Amino acid sequence: MIFDLDGTLVDSLADLADSMNEVLAAYGHPTHPEEAYRLFVGDGLAQLVERALPADARQNDVVELFTRRMSEAYSRRQTARTRPYPGIPELLRTLAERGLRTAILSNKPDGPAGEIASELLSPHVFDRVRGARPGVPLKPDPTAALELASELATEPAGCAFVGDSEIDIRTGLAAGMLTIGVTWGFRDEDELVASGAQRIVRHPAEVFEIVGGAAASR
Repeated sequence: MIFDLDGTLVDSLADLADSMNEVLAAYGHPTHPEEAYRLFVGDGLAQLVERALPADARQNDVVELFTRRMSEAYSRRQTARTRPYPGIPELLRTLAERGLRTAILSNKPDGPAGEIASELLSPHVFDRVRGARPGVPLKPDPTAALELASELATEPAGCAFVGDSEIDIRTGLAAGMLTIGVTWGFRDEDELVASGAQRIVRHPAEVFEIVGGAAASR
């Protein structure tokens, strides 16, 4: 089981929005309502920053500066308002009890991804937690997903990729994995369907119904 993090396991929208708005306000730029960040996030920190900046302020050097400032602001509050979605702790506990291996693959920077998983999703211990790392393409490139499958000694066809956005579905499909789109995250069901999600779930308990049944049939 490979999970996306933000919008799939944890609701981090408020902390992401608060951090980016803090930086925008410090430089005199307009801020955005929290809901707007649903469409800003998912492609990595630099893309979030570029989308949040006014169109006339998106020069490369400005984006680089604001990306650093956003990283600093977010590091001070990354779990202030972020919480696991209802049902996620129970799902992770069930997966562990049934012996299914779990990993996280996020476009969030690698350090914060690991810290959030450790702080908010404990006592569950993931076999691997991977965020954005130098030299490794971001999702939807399948490189990191295939790397995880190899590290866990599992064929891609034996993996499920679970996420809340088109980026996650495209990643799983490109890697040859079962793709499960969740509707409680940052994007809507229409996006998941249009991107080719093989399964759609509306509650975390449904994830185990899918992967448990698939495991039993093998």
